[in-house]
Parts: sequence; C-alpha cells; structure tokens
Amino acid sequence: MRVDDPAFEGGQTDVRIASGLSKRETEVMDLIAIGHSNGEIAQRLFLSEKTVKNHVNRIYSKLGVDSRVTAIGLWSTLSPREQQIQSHGA
Repeated sequence: MRVDDPAFEGGQTDVRIASGLSKRETEVMDLIAIGHSNGEIAQRLFLSEKTVKNHVNRIYSKLGVDSRVTAIGLWSTLSPREQQIQSHGA
C-alpha cells in the first residue's frame, strides 16, 4: 500500500473519504486546518514544499474550493475530530 492510497485503517466511513482525499491529502489538510504553512507541512511530513503544493492543489480540486480559507471552513464542517470536540465541550 502506498502512502497516498485512499484506503484508511479501521474501515471508518468518513465524509472526508467520500470527498476522494487520499490518506496523505487528509494529513496535509489536517495540518492546514490547524494553521501550518506549506513549508511547515513539508518539514513535518518529510516532503518537499513543491510536493505539498501539489497536494494542496489536488485537495482544492477535490473539495471544490479555490482558497485555503474556504478549504479550512469546509474541512471544519467535515472533520470528525471537530465534531468530537464540540460534542464533548457542550
């Protein structure tokens, strides 16, 4: 299995998987959503910054957005982690 294969461990059904994001794209989007720059993501995931930019462009295409802010806004509505945090905080 390659790192960017869309298969996730545990067989979870997740709206983010239905969006067509690979595991690596999901990792990148999670880091974008918490405020990391492309350079920081590249360092953290041991990738070149160009590779991160390629992932970001594919993420935008798959999510149907054209900016980082819009992607983050959409991601926060799809993220099960956000839903868990909100439900425990209420």
